[in-house]
Amino acid sequence: MTQELPKHIVIIPDGNRRWAKKRGLLPWQGHLAGVKAVEKVLKAAADIKIPYLTIWVGSFENLTKRSKIEINFLFKLYKTYFSKLAKDKRIRQNEVKINVFGRWREIAPQRAKESIEKAINLTKNYNKHFLTILVAYNGTDEMIEAIKNILNLSKTKKIEVTSDLIKENLWTKDLPPVDLLIRTGGEPHNSTGFMMWHTADSQLYFTETLWPDFEEKEFKRAIEEYSERERRFGA
Repeated sequence: MTQELPKHIVIIPDGNRRWAKKRGLLPWQGHLAGVKAVEKVLKAAADIKIPYLTIWVGSFENLTKRSKIEINFLFKLYKTYFSKLAKDKRIRQNEVKINVFGRWREIAPQRAKESIEKAINLTKNYNKHFLTILVAYNGTDEMIEAIKNILNLSKTKKIEVTSDLIKENLWTKDLPPVDLLIRTGGEPHNSTGFMMWHTADSQLYFTETLWPDFEEKEFKRAIEEYSERERRFGA
């Protein structure tokens, strides 16, 4: 591709359960198929050399309000997948730093937490590519936590509330602005204030494709469409 590539892509991979229902399968089978789609996109992003990729794999509500069977399966899936990521030679070769944000430490079973922490710790010194995975994440929770931090800071010293100060107190403070937000599943909307600070000027790409059917070809098509757009940033 000769056009300008996005530096930071985020994906809301919607449609696992609907994909399973259409095929007469159980919800967990949709989530399993969704993991395979994640692997395809990670490979495509590495081939294209996208430096920052963020994927939202579950909101706090997804992991607390669904059936116990589905929630338990999701955490087992996270345990297995993060263990696999930690051992993936492509992660080492491409020096991919893995970060996981959200309230997963509050609700994840111990083995899932250990698997996630291991992937984070093994890659903490890498700085060529950045894979961020959002687990038990809501944008409203992130913003509320930032405001609480700033309020606590104001008790010990005089502060001026600026955009820089807000960003410094976000969970995702080290991420650059989101250039391209991709949402699959045919429902063109945002959810729970998703990355509200970073997506203020993002280009949006909505597709009817359910996440397990989202292939490398469509991922690349989304990037090509982004590259052809004129970004004005409100000017």
